[in-house]
Amino acid sequence: MSAQTDTPGSVTAVYKVSGMSCGHCEGAVSGEISELPGVSSVKAVASTGEVTVVSVAPLDEEAVRAAVDEAGFELVAKI
Repeated sequence: MSAQTDTPGSVTAVYKVSGMSCGHCEGAVSGEISELPGVSSVKAVASTGEVTVVSVAPLDEEAVRAAVDEAGFELVAKI
């Protein structure tokens, strides 16, 4: 459960999400997470179930979980 810092002021976190199977799924998850305060980019990959989030500060995992739930999927873990 480590965060990587790519550029000054940004934090990258990778989450495992179950249930994504297509581009529409990726878009739904990305759209919900991108609405969280401080998020600058989201990349969801259905084939691996990984969602990479770049934000200005570490995100509250429960907020990310709620966003993933809202999209209709399940947050499995932060990796």
